[in-house]
Amino acid sequence: MPTPPKLTPEQRKAALAKSTSARQVRAATKARVKSGELTLSAIFELATSDEAIAKMRVVELLESFAGVGKVRAIATLDRLSISQTRRVQGLGSAQRANLMREFPDRIAAAQRGKLIVLSGPGGVGKSTVAKALRETQSFWVSVSATTRKPRHTESHGVDYIYMSDEEFDRAITNDYFLEWAAFAGARYGTPRQPVLDALSQGKDVLLEIDIEGAKQVKANWPDAILVFLEPPSWEELVSRLEGRATDSPARRAERLVLAQEEMAQSPFFDHILVNDQVERVVTSLIRLAHSQRS
Repeated sequence: MPTPPKLTPEQRKAALAKSTSARQVRAATKARVKSGELTLSAIFELATSDEAIAKMRVVELLESFAGVGKVRAIATLDRLSISQTRRVQGLGSAQRANLMREFPDRIAAAQRGKLIVLSGPGGVGKSTVAKALRETQSFWVSVSATTRKPRHTESHGVDYIYMSDEEFDRAITNDYFLEWAAFAGARYGTPRQPVLDALSQGKDVLLEIDIEGAKQVKANWPDAILVFLEPPSWEELVSRLEGRATDSPARRAERLVLAQEEMAQSPFFDHILVNDQVERVVTSLIRLAHSQRS
């Protein structure tokens, strides 16, 4: 192995300064990508004249996009047969084209829709609020996938996307979900692409999901606004849960225990709304989304 050349103190100082500058450029670039200020095509253009960006690892770049994260970034590269060690300057034209199809240029951050996550204890009325909000046409309301059986009043594609356990497993493997979690003996997940498409079109999006799912979204999408829906009183929540004819007595008892644990999670959320009147909650959610645009 050839011996590396010895550097003078001046050369070592210059190399350290160059390395520090490159790290700062890459950090600033990733921050601009996450905020939506820089698109993938803009990064490719900058890489032609900026060595620090040209030498950025592609996986780091993809992780910077809102809602992506390390797992999806690696899965995308594997699916496109791009090495995890590949740098921007080493991408071929076909690889760049494939990445552009995966991460098309979005509209400016100020024009993007706002992502609001509505969660709370079971029986608090999340589904009722989401249905009322959908009817106002002020939000695009996501339809979750689930492995539980449909209730007699529910319809596939309207209330939920019903999947078998095998279908849900394949969806997880294919990185289909923005988040997913197990709840009350079934699994629930939010299809990723419809949410991203709606936000990129400037639509405000509501996810009505459980608390664990809300935490996943916040971890991968820091700009998401988390809203906790509380009952007017604990007695009211107990009354609602005990009045569910579709649940067995054992299931209702389990839900009451779980509801106590869920109520304790409210401090994690950005906003808390009391569901004493559905119309009031809907109005508050619409105002909240509008306030984030100003």
